[in-house]
Amino acid sequence: MQISLRTKHAAEYVHLRDPRGAGFEPESTVSRYKWDLGIAWYEEVRDSGTNFFFEQLPVGEYAFKYRLRANMAGTFRVGPATVQSMYAPEFNAYSTGAVLTVKGE
Repeated sequence: MQISLRTKHAAEYVHLRDPRGAGFEPESTVSRYKWDLGIAWYEEVRDSGTNFFFEQLPVGEYAFKYRLRANMAGTFRVGPATVQSMYAPEFNAYSTGAVLTVKGE
């Protein structure tokens, strides 16, 4: 899974939530701090999706990747990802949702 984020203004204390479609499981279930792309964040793996928490989010474009495993065939809907300032929730943005199709063998 890859989610891209483009910021026009520097921000502090930002929460990015990426919901996971039914039928998909994370390859890693460990929540942890990560450092890459010149920024640090806490990546929290939950049953319903993955959360990313940033103390500092400079202006720029970032791509976050993590692996998912399909555990059944079918067509699944995935809700939109959301990004929001934790202390000023009026600053927020949404992605589009998606429909994923997994074909069985």
